[in-house]
Amino acid sequence: MPDITLETPKTGEKIKMYATTWCGDCRMAKRWFDSHDIPYEYINIEEDDNAAAFVMKVNGGMRTVPTIIFPDGDVLVEPSARDLANKFSR
Repeated sequence: MPDITLETPKTGEKIKMYATTWCGDCRMAKRWFDSHDIPYEYINIEEDDNAAAFVMKVNGGMRTVPTIIFPDGDVLVEPSARDLANKFSR
């Protein structure tokens, strides 16, 4: 699957989703963003050692995905669909 890189319309900054192809929570988050037409950059940590190291740094040494970084600095780790909806209802 090719990586997706899209600009967010308001700021030009990107939401970054660090993920793996085999992770069910990652697939759910990807479907949620896609179904709500929310642009993001998909980063497969299995193909990018620097991204994997970043995820481990953010998550206390764990390769926990999805780890989603928002332009405002918020971080969601393994969010539910409700967590994502709450983020965008603020």
